[in-house]
Amino acid sequence: MVNRNLIREFDVSEDDWNAAVGELAPDDTGWLETPYVDVNQIVEGKVIRVDEEFVLIDVGYKSEGTVPCDEWEEGEDPPEVDQVVRVLVEDVEDTQGRHDDRGMIVLSKRKAEKIEKWMKVMESVHEQDVVSGEVTRKIKGGLLVDIGVNVFLPASQVDIRRPHDIGEYIGKTIECMVLKIDEARRNIVVSRRSLIEAQRSEKKAELLKELEIGQSRSGVVKNIADFGAFVDLGGIDGLLHITDMSWGRINHPSEMVKIDDELEVMILNIDYEKEKIALGLKQKSASPWENVGSKYPVSSAVKGTVVNVMSYGAFVKLEDGIEGLVHISEMSWTKRISHPSELVQIDDEIEVVVLRIDEQKQEISLGMKQTQDNPWENVAGKYPEGELVKGHVRNLTNYGAFIEIEEGIDGLLHVSDMSWTRKISHPSEMVEKGQEIDCKVLSVDQNRRRIALGLKQMDEDPWATDIPSRYQQGQLVQGKVTKITNFGVFVGLEDGLEGLLHISELSEQKVENPQDVVSVGDELEVKILRVDSEERKIGLSRKRVEWAEEDEAAAEAAAAESTADLKGGIGLDSGPLFKPSSDVAGENPAAEVPETGGPEVGPAGTEMATDSESEG
Repeated sequence: MVNRNLIREFDVSEDDWNAAVGELAPDDTGWLETPYVDVNQIVEGKVIRVDEEFVLIDVGYKSEGTVPCDEWEEGEDPPEVDQVVRVLVEDVEDTQGRHDDRGMIVLSKRKAEKIEKWMKVMESVHEQDVVSGEVTRKIKGGLLVDIGVNVFLPASQVDIRRPHDIGEYIGKTIECMVLKIDEARRNIVVSRRSLIEAQRSEKKAELLKELEIGQSRSGVVKNIADFGAFVDLGGIDGLLHITDMSWGRINHPSEMVKIDDELEVMILNIDYEKEKIALGLKQKSASPWENVGSKYPVSSAVKGTVVNVMSYGAFVKLEDGIEGLVHISEMSWTKRISHPSELVQIDDEIEVVVLRIDEQKQEISLGMKQTQDNPWENVAGKYPEGELVKGHVRNLTNYGAFIEIEEGIDGLLHVSDMSWTRKISHPSEMVEKGQEIDCKVLSVDQNRRRIALGLKQMDEDPWATDIPSRYQQGQLVQGKVTKITNFGVFVGLEDGLEGLLHISELSEQKVENPQDVVSVGDELEVKILRVDSEERKIGLSRKRVEWAEEDEAAAEAAAAESTADLKGGIGLDSGPLFKPSSDVAGENPAAEVPETGGPEVGPAGTEMATDSESEG
């Protein structure tokens, strides 16, 4: 019988085991103690006759038995009469008549030899002993090894890394460690792997005592991974990381080493507790970063090869082991680059300028645009203040439009510089993307790389001559209500030009809400109270349309007596106008609202009070 738990552990069936090893003897192991010829006893007998098929043997006690001739192995001397042989008594003549078909007891020379070999092995072999034997055959789940008796070597125990075909070991003599011995079931399991691991463990302990950081050692590449290669130093493996293989760039360790390559490596680090060793190959030669500052001084122009392109820039190899980064912002003075691949590709040879060196971090910053003239250095000369330029609207923002006057050179056309009279809420009211327009250069700031452009400056300021000549104090004009606020009504006099009809000038009666009197779009006749060219405001009145000159004079006199500092424009020379709610630069300071008299306004939308303000 065979220990099923033992053989199942190593994935071999009981039938395969019996077919390979064979049953040695029945479970009754008392055969050595029997003082007479009995079943399961090994006895000596004398050959008394040799036939073609059987050998007749006298085992004494008037007992004779036969052994098949084929139990003498090929190459073994054939049996001879009077020869003494040892045989196992398999069956005897008893009261139940158990005997062979010729009335003889049944003997086996082969089984006697197996049992005696087993006993001999058991006398000298113990668990954890090292045994040597020839691999005789391959069975399901492993190999059979003859160490005097057949023992089982599971496939998983053949080597540290399971071989592709364990059949290649057949016929070879190998050493193994005895894992388990089951004397009752007469089977032995051995492991070559455990022996190798034990030997390696001993060598590893000895080797760890010898190794020192900085030593050069010879080793053999045993395995390659994406992150590096494992090198056998003669009992212990060390890791040669991909970053320690070469000063230059490599994508995979297989570019540098192959399995079974013999290498001379340097010990970089030893972790005695975890038994891990870090190895280096590139450290055997001097680092190219030594004296890199003298080889590549800052501001010097050098040539290199593009080795990698990322979203933020391109890496350029200056020599093996030395790469620099050209950031996307350092690629062009004028071109707007979304990705570095628009300008460079891998393997391109380019000229660059060294911008910065950090030897400690082993980093070099490079620039491509520095190899060309900076167009901004000549911008002031090319586009002096007052120069007329032509460009295309490249982009629109809430505060203005960017006008490209040459490739990479933009000027800003602010909303406040688009019209003398119109209030511009968004530049799209005046220009559109891609449109070609003419502008005037207002200012150039080379340091900040800014050019201010103007559109309204292409024409004369109408507030200087035209508006004061066409709109005068006391004049009656027609206009349309464009906007109503809580402090008054804005009236459009012409395209882009508005005046403010203050709530106090809407009617002879006191008005609480201007919407009770007028609506947006109403046509009104109003009287001009004041035109202020400096403040760019026009004050209007509706209630004074029918007033005579003496009414105006009386109102002015009364106003002069009531206050020495009028805040509304009522046609008096004394007293400032109230401030606009948004100036030409687009700011929105709080506006002052006049207490009395007709308020003033400037260009369209330059309101002099916010909607939330009420009469002062």
